[in-house]
Amino acid sequence: MRKGFVLFIAMVFTLISCEQEVEKPQEIQELTVASIENHFVIPEVPSEINFAGEVISFKDLDLKERMDNELVINNFWHSNTIMMMKRSNRWLPVMKTIFKDENVPEDLVYIAVIESGLQNVTSPRGAKGFWQFMEGTGDEYGLIINSQMDERYNVEKSTRAACQYLKTANGKFGSWILAAASYNLGMFGMADNLKRQKVDNYFDLSLNTETARYIFRLMAIKLVFENPNNYGFYINNESLYPEYKTKDVIIDSSIPDLYEWSIEHGITIKILRKLNPWIKGRDFIVEEGEVFTFKIPKDNEQLGLFKG
Repeated sequence: MRKGFVLFIAMVFTLISCEQEVEKPQEIQELTVASIENHFVIPEVPSEINFAGEVISFKDLDLKERMDNELVINNFWHSNTIMMMKRSNRWLPVMKTIFKDENVPEDLVYIAVIESGLQNVTSPRGAKGFWQFMEGTGDEYGLIINSQMDERYNVEKSTRAACQYLKTANGKFGSWILAAASYNLGMFGMADNLKRQKVDNYFDLSLNTETARYIFRLMAIKLVFENPNNYGFYINNESLYPEYKTKDVIIDSSIPDLYEWSIEHGITIKILRKLNPWIKGRDFIVEEGEVFTFKIPKDNEQLGLFKG
């Protein structure tokens, strides 16, 4: 009797479970449709794109497929693309202002996006910062790199250094696209390939895989970032990272203890390093005639962003 009752209860639960399972496919189907409509957009390659002042047509099958490859990668690597878009709201306005001031096409600001994801990272080869400068190249373009500072991590100064590199490369090659490609391959490598292959256009070159993708990655980022909804990205303004509102503090004399200096200015060393990641060490030595600028929060509202 007891055994029969147990079997009866088990059958009841089985029937309930089956009914619930019958309902699931509809729910899953609705979620899938919503996902396809809102996220999994199959990107279309435009007929042409204006990039850095040059019009690139995708009538050529090879160019179209290479462009398609980068659009699909960006479109379906959602976590990475979304995080880059969030950071771009904070950093691209600052960087584009510098590019405009330096008279460099704003489209080339996307180099920092594909180089570092707009993070102060270090590559396996030792390239650092948003613009991934090697130490020698950073020094060549005016960035101070020593035991107490590394200006490759200074977003504004490294952005100006990148502009100087790109202007030099554009002067050498007569093309902003070749200048951008040389950011990956190097000016010597780019010049050697152009001479050896007897062409004068990036799109006619046979290059290593990374450099061959480089310009197409830049163009894909431009399309996705400037038209996110067309590519299935719906990010509300509240989800984007806000720009830091800061004020400058002129540093023209040595600071024996940065921890104490921070407290005296109403912040912590954590906040000082967050806004000035190029500063190293506990003290800051300033030689006669040198002047540096530290950034600190402009007001208490911004200070709250860093206190968590």
